[in-house]
Formats: sequence, structure tokens, C-alpha cells
Amino acid sequence: MTEDHRITLQGESIAVSPGETILDAAARAGVEIPTLCHDPRLEPAGACRTCLVEIDGWRRLAPACATVAHPGMIVTTENARIDRHRRSLLALYATDHPADRAASEMGAPDQLLAMTERYDAPTDWGTMPPCREGRPDDRNPYIHYEPDTCILCARCTRYCAEVEGVSAITLAGRGSQTTISTVDRLSLLDTTCELCGGCVDVCPTGAMTEKLPLVREQKPERELEKIRTTCNYCGVGCQLDLNVDPEANDGRGAVVKVTSPEPGTTTNDGNLCVKGRFAYDFIDHPDRLTVPLIRGADGALHEASWDDALEAAARGLLGVKARHGPDALGFVSSSRCTVEENYLVQKLARAVFGTNNVHQCAAT
Repeated sequence: MTEDHRITLQGESIAVSPGETILDAAARAGVEIPTLCHDPRLEPAGACRTCLVEIDGWRRLAPACATVAHPGMIVTTENARIDRHRRSLLALYATDHPADRAASEMGAPDQLLAMTERYDAPTDWGTMPPCREGRPDDRNPYIHYEPDTCILCARCTRYCAEVEGVSAITLAGRGSQTTISTVDRLSLLDTTCELCGGCVDVCPTGAMTEKLPLVREQKPERELEKIRTTCNYCGVGCQLDLNVDPEANDGRGAVVKVTSPEPGTTTNDGNLCVKGRFAYDFIDHPDRLTVPLIRGADGALHEASWDDALEAAARGLLGVKARHGPDALGFVSSSRCTVEENYLVQKLARAVFGTNNVHQCAAT
């Protein structure tokens, strides 16, 4: 950046990079511009119009997310004109949107309602029933679309096309009947959908949400405790947030949903696959092993201590080595283990038992 690559933003001179948008430059300078349709992983669409700003010499307000910051621009992000536009726009959105936050935020927080309250948008403009069609009979087990809370920002369809590259959902219909749909209104199971839940993650209003009863406790996300952890399904190491209801399971707590970290904050950039986002019910599954088991002379499995279990495993492995040699043994580890744990498995195979027959599915 040089002195020639600067704009004036809300009275302050800031440097900009070639091709950088006003929204990105403002975020870097600590100037907040509200938006509903923007996601840093997606190409700007300028669909929601909440990020409009005033540029000296421009007759109309411009969307900050889709307007490149050219050197010499004088940009205003807050004034009476912008405030009037923003409040009117939010009031229009609210005319066919649920007004009860307690009812509409059983899933993710509704950013539209939060923004309406923050900017004191009018709430007396009347209401009308939404005309968007849903897919209540979609038999897919994970993703639900609630058309009443959709604002057609297209973040979900853009994410599906631009990030996942599958284009399983799209905008369908015209005018007030435009909705999020699939080809011939098929179930997501009959489309190219990978059930990654990315559409749930990017939705600003909770119109795309997880299906119950997978989310066993019907509490809004804002009342859940978020715990950052690493997905243990493969060797990629995606970061995710476990959403814990501390009051579930008679006060012992339970994971009731999984959400993504903010884009740009983790190596997986907020993206998850179907297993990382939805396959967490093993945590409290009644068939999950919680103690070591040893098969007895009667052929049944019996609870044992860790010392007894390790001794039985060592005795069995050494017996095979003694009878058939070390290469009769094979060690298979898991990508669900940490790198350090997999390292120890290969050391056990090579240094302790003397065989190179060791592998794990991620081949790290």
C-alpha cells in the first residue's frame, strides 16, 4: 500500500489494498458496517442492502460488500440518510418475518431481529404471511428449512455452489414466492447434497436449521455453552464448537449440537462435513464402551481394570509373536487418534514387537 492507495472512511484516512472492498477495508480499520448476506468465503452479492454507504459524488448509496475501494474515495458509513434507509429496510424485512425472538431463535440466533432492535427499526408497518414454500416432507435426517424466517440473502445457495461445489439448493420461484428449493423439490437425499450443514452454518436468521430430535434439548443456541475442540473423525483436524446444555442429563450436561467457528479463525475456515457437524450422538450412546472388557473362558465379555486389560492384550500379542514370529502381527491405528498417539503405535510395532506391519487410514 502507498499513500496513493488511501480512502477517507468516516472522516479518517485509511490505506486500502488494490481490489479491496469498502466492507473489508472498514473491518480492518475497526469500523463496523452491518450486513446480513456477506460471508468472507463467498463472492459479494449485495443482496441484503443493509451495508449501503454514502460515497461523495455518487448519487445512490452503494453496497459496501460489493464496491471496490478506489483511492481518493470519501465514504460515509453513518449519517441521517443511511440511518433512514437502514431502518426502513429492516422494517420491510420485518413485515413477513416472525417478530417473537423466543419463538424464532430455537436454533441459531436471528441476526435480522437483533439488527432490528439495535437500529430501532419501526415495528408498526403491519405484517403479512410469507409466501415462500418450504419442504416439510423432506426425509433427510439432518437439515430443516423454515421458510417463514428466510430473507432470501442466498448465503446458503451461494455456499453450496461456491464452497461445496454441489449446487444442491437454489433460489426458485419469482417475486414474493421466491424460496430455497431443490430440483423438482426433491429431498436433499435425492440431490447432490452432501449434508455438510454448511447452509445451516451460514444462515443469518436460522431459516436453515438442524432437525429435531437430533438437537434433543429445544434450547436456543444463545443459552448453550460453546466448547472449542477438534473433530476426531479423520486426520484433517477440523476445529468445531460443541454446544453443551449444562442442565441436560440430570445436570451432567450433554452435547446437543455442533456449530462452526467463525470463518478465517481456524484451519478449516469454518467448514465441516456431515460427520463433524451431525455425527455426535455417539457421545452419550448407550452402547458406548466406558470400561475395558476381557473375554472370559465362558466366551462372554466381562468388565476389567485397565491393568488387567493391558496385561491380557500384551499376553495375546506376545503369544502370537512367540508362535508365528513378529510379522504375523499387524497394527492398525486410527486417524481419529492424535499424531502423537499414532506415533506411539508405530513405535510399539517396530521397536517392541519388531514388525513393520503398521498402518492407519490417514497415513500420517
